[in-house]
Amino acid sequence: MRCSPLLAGLAAAALLASSLPATAQDAPDPNRMPASQDPARTVNGLARTPQMGWNSWNRFACNVSEKLIRDTADALVASGMRDAGYSYVVIDDCWQGARDADGFIQADATRFPSGIKALADYVHAKGLKFGIYSDAGAKTCGGRPGSQGHEYQDALQYARWGVDYLKYDWCSTGTRNAEEAYATMADALKASGRPILFSMCEWGNNQPWLWAQKIGNSWRTSGDITDKWSGKHGYSWGLTNIVDMNAPLWPHAGPGHWNDPDMLEVGNGGMTDVEYRSHFSLWAIMAAPLIAGNDVANMTPETHAILTNREVIAVDQDALGVQGRRVWKEGDREVWSKPLAGGGRALVLFNRGEAPAEIRADWAMLDYPQGLNLAARDLWTHRDLGKHRGSIAATVAPHGVVMLRLKP
Repeated sequence: MRCSPLLAGLAAAALLASSLPATAQDAPDPNRMPASQDPARTVNGLARTPQMGWNSWNRFACNVSEKLIRDTADALVASGMRDAGYSYVVIDDCWQGARDADGFIQADATRFPSGIKALADYVHAKGLKFGIYSDAGAKTCGGRPGSQGHEYQDALQYARWGVDYLKYDWCSTGTRNAEEAYATMADALKASGRPILFSMCEWGNNQPWLWAQKIGNSWRTSGDITDKWSGKHGYSWGLTNIVDMNAPLWPHAGPGHWNDPDMLEVGNGGMTDVEYRSHFSLWAIMAAPLIAGNDVANMTPETHAILTNREVIAVDQDALGVQGRRVWKEGDREVWSKPLAGGGRALVLFNRGEAPAEIRADWAMLDYPQGLNLAARDLWTHRDLGKHRGSIAATVAPHGVVMLRLKP
């Protein structure tokens, strides 16, 4: 007897579920070992350095379309951003349509008339990778269908489409346990058979840095960033506030698992170019994912210069995989240090204040002997500064940075 398409789809989903670990479709077992403590859990091997790419949300919010994503992929190539390391093109919220009769998620046919598979193929043909967005709740933050109860179906659909990256949000989750929710999707992605980087967007509410090292490749450490220097703006935070939330978490980052202080606002117009250089430098020294969020096709030369500064990017992408930390603070003046592979340090001299300030990094802050001679290079002016013994100092512009690389 021939099955109807609906019955065939349900049978396929049942067969898939029977071969996989317990899912969110099952009632949670209160006696089950927490996912983070399961010795059998293994990481997916991705994001050995912090991921780099572009995401639609900070500039375009829900105004996403097939044309926007294609145009952005083209611009990432033409601008040299792809070759500078920005490899992922990620559609954020509002791409979803309804689920089909079998429960599989579909794209909004008006915004994405060619479908997600064709779009992913286009992105891949440009030498880029393709990312998508969902949510651990019943609905996304934009009110589209979330993945709760459909984790394995969604992961299988993403794999069929050629998805390489999933950003997974935390709206409409009610009383759901975050560790269960994210472990379930991590297991579903692994079972899909396709390597998919897992970016957890849980906002830091449940301290994922304490339990998610074998679950996600990165986890948000704060609420959303907004394109402002400081302050709380609705549910979002200014740049310096997010820096302070992320800074103490440096011991929890490393290859394959990164603290994520949210996506870049560079080029979106709410801050000055000096502030955007500070933004980019601090993200790099904190080994944060570098996910651009600007209109790549129409960016200014100044924005392009910031986003494609390969010397700063190299600090973020350093193979040692250590998150830099603040080693000195006095008022508005700060020194940040990040150990680098092969020896040496990256430094950020950061001035939060409203007037120029001299900031000095003493070798003792960096665990170096005072008598050591170190070669210094300025990563924004691209100039070698000669050898320095014991300390190095610079006058730093208001809201600005001087970013240095020191080598023995």
